[in-house]
Amino acid sequence: MEPNASNNMQPDNCLEITPMEVHKVVPPPHRSTIQKLKSRLKETFFPDDPLLQFKRQPLGKKWILAAQYVFPILQWGPNYSFKLFKSDIVSGLTIASLAIPQGISYAKLASLPPIVGLYSSFVPPLVYAVLGSSRDLAVGPVSIASLILGSMLRQEVSPINDPLLFLQLAFSSTFFAGLFQASLGLLRLGFIIDFLSKAILIGFMAGAAVIVSLQQLKSLLGITHFTKKMGLVPVLSSAFHNINEWSWQTILMGFCFLVFLLLARHVIGKLQEGLNPPSWNMLHFHGSNLGLVIKTGLVTGIISLTEGIAVGRTFAALKNYQVDGNKEMMAIGFMNVIGSATSCYVTTGAFSRSAVNHNAGAKTAVSNVVMSVTVMVTLLFLMPLFQYTPNVVLGAIIVTAVIGLIDFPAACQIWKIDKFDFVVMLCAFFGVIFISVQDGLAIAVAISIFKILLLVTRPKTLILGNIPGTDIFRNLHHYKDATRIPGFLILSIEAPINFANTTYLKERILRWINEYETEEDIKKQSSIHFLILDLSAVSAIDTSGVSLFKDLKKAVENKGVQLVLVNPVGEVLEKLLRADDARDIMGPDTLYLTVGEAVAALSSTMKGQSSSNV
Repeated sequence: MEPNASNNMQPDNCLEITPMEVHKVVPPPHRSTIQKLKSRLKETFFPDDPLLQFKRQPLGKKWILAAQYVFPILQWGPNYSFKLFKSDIVSGLTIASLAIPQGISYAKLASLPPIVGLYSSFVPPLVYAVLGSSRDLAVGPVSIASLILGSMLRQEVSPINDPLLFLQLAFSSTFFAGLFQASLGLLRLGFIIDFLSKAILIGFMAGAAVIVSLQQLKSLLGITHFTKKMGLVPVLSSAFHNINEWSWQTILMGFCFLVFLLLARHVIGKLQEGLNPPSWNMLHFHGSNLGLVIKTGLVTGIISLTEGIAVGRTFAALKNYQVDGNKEMMAIGFMNVIGSATSCYVTTGAFSRSAVNHNAGAKTAVSNVVMSVTVMVTLLFLMPLFQYTPNVVLGAIIVTAVIGLIDFPAACQIWKIDKFDFVVMLCAFFGVIFISVQDGLAIAVAISIFKILLLVTRPKTLILGNIPGTDIFRNLHHYKDATRIPGFLILSIEAPINFANTTYLKERILRWINEYETEEDIKKQSSIHFLILDLSAVSAIDTSGVSLFKDLKKAVENKGVQLVLVNPVGEVLEKLLRADDARDIMGPDTLYLTVGEAVAALSSTMKGQSSSNV
């Protein structure tokens, strides 16, 4: 036997590879470029395939289905019964009792006249009842959107010095929020709001709850001169620098209902009676504040849309029915566009109000209609009853409502599952309370996008080993009983391959080879003969990715290693075949369907070469 022959043979105690049938890797069926583009656009914008219900239907039926799609009330309305109405009227009256004080309080939070909060609890619920697809969502003003709207507009305009302009900008921001929301639904771009992850929302809402609660110190302590800034430091500084203004009577009223009626110094004042006056003539589409209202509309639109859809899906899951996300975007969007022309500011589905609606037994969106009618009666006949409502009561209502937004169990769960998401959550929380609401949100979104970029540019590569007694190959660091096959380096690439990660992948794979050979030299076993890349998890590839395999083939051949590809799928296989005219990469001995088949076939080749060297 020649001296070097032993280096090409597997040791006696190595894994014995059983020969097996090798299956041919078949390219995908041919599709034209138009077909591919059509499929890609369909999966991007129409993943729910809304046109499926129209197939093989007569023209009249198609018109009916189209009307039901646009106006969901036409779908469930014909089957509505008195039994359902009994449940809806109870839940509607229940949420109305919550919506009226909340509407007044949240308008105050947004630095708007209290009556605007009631206006916003009248028209939008009627619009949603016609266009919305959720049975449980109770719409109206919400704390987070109110906070953002007020804080962003106050940066440029004072609600005290110029209340009319401030109100005009609020309505204009509401219009742009609704326009943006409806556009997302019409253009099927709802995936944009998915950039607001659960971690971001939990941190953002907790930070906003802290800021909103601290802002109520003005009402709870009876302070006259209070900061308009939203940060933690300026709010606390303002509260303690104006300690001489603290009204101990007002503080006592927060704890004793009978006493505060006698000692309160501030009541909300007289509220205008009557239904919503038109406000389309107050919308601003030009001038120096146009940029401000567009920016405010976009931010409040995204936040309120995310909250509304999340709440709707939560309760839909509890009752086992589906909520169409794009329909909800259009419903909430048109609700706000119409609201902006009827003296309403940004509205959406509120979690607390929807939870009450759900628990009170709501069956359909008619509960929103009942709530709206109740608010209408209040606007027409009961406004004088609210004139002497103390501000401290409104402050207490706001604090009680928003304190539930701080979700400690969810934060602990995020810590247990994903530490990076926990960091994102903390950035959202501290960004909101120390900088500003919109900047805190922007920082958290930027960090989340950075995480996505890391996943794209630094994809995972795993080294695989064989599970003894099987032809299964799994991660060596995960399955401790998995063993390496001498002469083989088997890697799995677990991400699409594109221009953003090809350089990293080439460097990482070559480093895998160097590390493996160093370990094999120490163990005095055979060196690498084959580099097997499992491409099962590679869903897409571009021209840079194709070039990666050509460059990698040359680089490993210089080390005496043969590159082998396993199970390239779909367009990956198609593009590799198209680019490899000479079949250097995709030859019969370099392309296999499974790792097990590749190892078995190539091991036989190695044995044959070893026998010929004897």
